[in-house]
Amino acid sequence: MTDAKPLILIIEDEAPIRRFLRASLPMHGYRFVEAVTAAEGLHLAAAQQPELVILDLGLPDRDGLELVRELRGWSQVPILVLSARDRETDKVQALDAGADDYLTKPFGMGELLARMRVALRHGARRAAPEAATFACGDLRVDFAARRIFTGDSEVHLTPTEFRLLVVLAHHAGKVVTHRQLLRELGGDEHEDAVRALRVHVSQLRRKLEPDPARPKHLLTEPGVGYRLLEA
Repeated sequence: MTDAKPLILIIEDEAPIRRFLRASLPMHGYRFVEAVTAAEGLHLAAAQQPELVILDLGLPDRDGLELVRELRGWSQVPILVLSARDRETDKVQALDAGADDYLTKPFGMGELLARMRVALRHGARRAAPEAATFACGDLRVDFAARRIFTGDSEVHLTPTEFRLLVVLAHHAGKVVTHRQLLRELGGDEHEDAVRALRVHVSQLRRKLEPDPARPKHLLTEPGVGYRLLEA
């Protein structure tokens, strides 16, 4: 009989962090394997096929960003970066390299578990056929019919606003960086394009959010990008 508990690969060279995760994860229904180096992590990722990778960037043999890019070259496994690097540029680089989320140390177990659940759902969506609809609270999107509803009211979007919403919905729960969004929308990545993106997001919020000043669906990750919350 197959063990249904998700398998987590921890790639982390700090022994106290590994001990903490080793004690905590089984209590919350997860199995795990550990690696101390990038080389060992790559081997375990291929051999064990985990459902989620928790990865530190400061590894002894290679920078974690290189490992994210290498994993993304052949695997779609969700990657949650757990790092002491807390600059916006570090977060942007990790997310652009292919990480699904980024949590800085020190961290609370409650937040880590919540982000793990989101990443695992994201991974399950990658493995499943692409959904024809998206729902979050009172927001509903029918991709095929190109129709959007908030509650019982239909919302009319411009073509750019609709493409933006589609990209965010397909990555729901995940931070999508400015660069990723502009690339998906087929635009340039210069400063004017980023400003235009902010305008489109602002217009989208005015149409989708009950209170655009306090959005509950489309959240800003300051200096990084945007996240569309899941149901």
